[in-house]
Amino acid sequence: MKLKILAIVSLLLLGTAFAIPAALTEGTALHHLLAPIVSQEPVRLTPGDELLRQELRGEPATGWDESRAVGLQSVSDGVRVAEALAQDRVPETAAEIKLSFAPLVKKTAPAVVNVYAARKVAARRSPFADDPFFGQFFGNRFDNPPRMEQSLGSGVIVDSSGLVVTNNHVVEGADEVKVAFADGREFETKVVSKDATVDLAVLKIDGNGPFPTVPIADSDDLETGDLVLAIGNPFGIGQTVTNGIVSALARNHVGVNDFGFFIQTDAAINPGNSGGALIDMSGRLVGVNTAIFSRSGGSNGIGFAIPSNMVATFVRTAENGGRYERPFIGADFAPVTADIAEALGLPRPTGALVRSIYPDGPAAKAGLKVGDVVLKADGKETANPDALNYRFATRGIGQSVDLAVLSADETEDLTLPLEQAPETPPRDERTIDGRNPFAGATVYNLSPRIAGEFQLPQDATGVVVAKVAPRSLAARFGLQPGDILLEVNGEGVDSTKSLVAIAGEDYRGWQFDIERGGRRLTQVVR
Repeated sequence: MKLKILAIVSLLLLGTAFAIPAALTEGTALHHLLAPIVSQEPVRLTPGDELLRQELRGEPATGWDESRAVGLQSVSDGVRVAEALAQDRVPETAAEIKLSFAPLVKKTAPAVVNVYAARKVAARRSPFADDPFFGQFFGNRFDNPPRMEQSLGSGVIVDSSGLVVTNNHVVEGADEVKVAFADGREFETKVVSKDATVDLAVLKIDGNGPFPTVPIADSDDLETGDLVLAIGNPFGIGQTVTNGIVSALARNHVGVNDFGFFIQTDAAINPGNSGGALIDMSGRLVGVNTAIFSRSGGSNGIGFAIPSNMVATFVRTAENGGRYERPFIGADFAPVTADIAEALGLPRPTGALVRSIYPDGPAAKAGLKVGDVVLKADGKETANPDALNYRFATRGIGQSVDLAVLSADETEDLTLPLEQAPETPPRDERTIDGRNPFAGATVYNLSPRIAGEFQLPQDATGVVVAKVAPRSLAARFGLQPGDILLEVNGEGVDSTKSLVAIAGEDYRGWQFDIERGGRRLTQVVR
């Protein structure tokens, strides 16, 4: 009898040993109640277990707030969802399983348009057209009418009245510009403003609004690593969305244009994306896509966008009916090298070194001196002259910039007014004619304003070539816009009036000196 009782007790104990682990399996009710007691590891509770958590603490149960779960489904909460997924557990809620940019795309994509620019291109001329004998027989027989050439790009609507921002190189030289929406609508546009130095243009849609828009963000708030979307029309296949991160900020020496302050991103950008939108996770415009580094012509994950603060300044100028001009500073700057930094006692090479000062210019009035180093502008560090010029460009004419300057081993604060460049002397536009090497060239007197237009040193003087007529004598002898005429047959050229007088002389030969890209060149014509 005792043996039977002992056998029954043994069976009961054995069954309990198997039953308890099964009952403690993760997810069971008994596991939720006993796990905090028997386990040394923290228990990971799902959002729905918040009620159980409160009961274990002896707190009054308030239930799970469903609005929190709904909030996680928005793209703006994507970062928090990503942080949850980074933990060592599998996704548990619907919002964690389905992370999508779709709501953000629906909000912003309607304001991104395709830009179609058409320009007339002269057809090939007959080889006999300029021949004095054969031209009378064959001169016009083989001439073809001009053909239309089209370029494709993208644009972003930034004002409900129909203002579209795109790249200047998309519409440069265009005779006709149209925009097309993703829903199939097409509109004619007119170019309100454009500038090659910053590679931006503003178009006005010829149609009745209001049109969908993308708000412009403060690009100074952007940080490396932020998520972004690139929306545009690559290769003309239609509106396309790609995503990536901000790879770097304040990129310069890109070689795209004279603007030296770009956002770098690894979001796929291809030909046709030029002028398209770079969007942050709040649905705001942080940049206008403008260029890529590529050996194949396609995206290699290195794209560049013009920051939205520069875009906003350009758009404000266009809205006010003006042409964008960079502010006149009255100073030239150079980068601070490692040797200069060591000599000045700087911990690292940073800042913009004042190289020259224009007499009576804004920099001179503010107290800047040759040899000073500008360390900050409006509280932002200036790592190089491009960064400093970006601060000036985004502030605009009529504003002022607060500078932190290292001068004579001391740091001082200065306020620099941003003015319009003076046009002194007047440009006095003249087109040279006659039988001389300058015939067909249009020339201006140099002034700080003209020097700014042609990206020449602000203290340059003399006469600059502004335009050269095709197939003219000036074009045949190699003159280019931006060339500074220095001497002709030993006579100095100090004004357009003096050049016209020299060109009117009857010389048996010509020798003239020009300055191009900082180099002095001599041309001899016999």
